[in-house]
Amino acid sequence: MTVLLIALGAALGAPLRYLTDRAVQARHDSPFPWGTLTVNVAGSLLLGAVAAVPAASAVTALVGTGFCGALTTWSTLSYETLRLAREGARFHAMANVLASVVAGLGAASLGCAVAHALTA
Repeated sequence: MTVLLIALGAALGAPLRYLTDRAVQARHDSPFPWGTLTVNVAGSLLLGAVAAVPAASAVTALVGTGFCGALTTWSTLSYETLRLAREGARFHAMANVLASVVAGLGAASLGCAVAHALTA
């Protein structure tokens, strides 16, 4: 049953990642991967909230592992950073790594804090 919940979450998260990435990136005339940053920060926020509250293992599998796992993407972050560096956009490459790590950790912390505040 757990594997099915993970698959269901992933089936929702992956298309949402693609659609969000394309919608956000279409609004920016920049080599910086704003779409990937957006989905990774949003997923970190949600995962922080899910991890902070006592939830059934089914909810954690569906939302945490499945949905957030498919919504966020470390591999695309890595690829886009490498692409930027190879294209000579070293500032954008470094900004991508720094913004992703700082914003991702900040979003996860915020999600955790908000979830704790709402459930206290």
